[in-house]
Amino acid sequence: MRSDTEAPPTQRVGTAARNQSCWRPRWDSRRAAEAETPAEEPAGSALSPTARVEKINLAEKLSRFSEHWTPKVVGELNGQQVKLAKLLGPFVWHHHESEDELFLVVKGRLRMELRDRTVELEPGEFLIVPRGVEHRPVADEEVQVLLFEPASTLNTGNVRSELTAEHLERL
Repeated sequence: MRSDTEAPPTQRVGTAARNQSCWRPRWDSRRAAEAETPAEEPAGSALSPTARVEKINLAEKLSRFSEHWTPKVVGELNGQQVKLAKLLGPFVWHHHESEDELFLVVKGRLRMELRDRTVELEPGEFLIVPRGVEHRPVADEEVQVLLFEPASTLNTGNVRSELTAEHLERL
């Protein structure tokens, strides 16, 4: 196993490689920041990597909206979005061709109906619905959920309805 100070196998190994300004440990967030910073930008004008580090309070974000079945984006990472939603009643049966979805119950109880069974979720529990699996979330009383899914995921998947959220609001 490699330590955090060793160069990745695809890089040159040793002190010379580590001393070069282009080498960063795999976990170093500056690698991503450098890739996003245009070459013509003057040195020192880019935001520091920690300037984008913010904690998110789920209760505060959830207090900002009341509508049901309209996910709100609260974070993004690696092409994935973290969304919050309030659910009430049954949703539409649907599936996602290319995306898996994670449902984490923050408050309330969620019933996830699958074609062959039903899964009941309590607060603090989550369920991953694999791509291609037809499902229907049902909330007999209001449920607050955190969703984690690729940014390309449409909330109604392969179905278009009045519940389809084309453009998501960012909180």
